[in-house]
Amino acid sequence: MMYPAEPYRIKSVETVSMIPREERIKRMKEAGYNTFLLNSKDVYIDLLTDSGTNAMSDKQWAGIMLGDEAYAGSENFFHLERTVQELFGFKHIVPTHQGRGAENLLSILAIKPGQYVAGNMYFTTTRYHQEKNGATFVDIICDEAHDAGLDVKFKGNIDIKKLEKLIAEKGAENIAYICLAVTVNLAGGQPV
Repeated sequence: MMYPAEPYRIKSVETVSMIPREERIKRMKEAGYNTFLLNSKDVYIDLLTDSGTNAMSDKQWAGIMLGDEAYAGSENFFHLERTVQELFGFKHIVPTHQGRGAENLLSILAIKPGQYVAGNMYFTTTRYHQEKNGATFVDIICDEAHDAGLDVKFKGNIDIKKLEKLIAEKGAENIAYICLAVTVNLAGGQPV
C-alpha cells in the first residue's frame, strides 16, 4: 500500500480561525514582530513551539481523568517522584509545568551574577532566563551549525576548543554551567 492510514485516531479537535491578512499584519506590528507577544487566538498555524500542541492519546486523557489532583500529598506526585528517582537517581525533584519553568529555576539556583553560561546555540527563553539571572551566554557550538546547507552529522555538537578557550579566558569558576541542548532548535533541530 503506497499511502497507509495513520496508525492512530485523533481524540480531540479544536476549531481555529484565520483572521484576514491585513489584520494579521497589524497584530504582528503591534507585537513588535515578537511572536511571544501575540495572542494565540490570532495565530492560525503555530510554528513557535512543538510543546503541547499535539492531540493527546487515549492513555493521556485517561491519566487526566484518573489523576489525583490533590493540592498536597497527591499520589501522582509520589509516582512521579519514584519514577524520576529510579530513572535518574535524584533524591529530590521539583516538578514544573514545562521546561521553561525548569530552566528558570536552574538559572536562579546555579548562576551568580557576572558568570557565563556556555552552550550549543540557545533557545530564546533559555538564554533569556540565563541572562535575566545575571549570566552572559557564550555560543560554543561547532561552526558547521551556522551553515544550513552543509550536510554533516551532529551539527549540534559543542566545539571543545571554543569551550577550552572560554575556560582559559574567563576561568572555570566563572562558568555557571554548560547548557547542552540535545536537539538545537536554532540550527534546525540538529542532534549532538
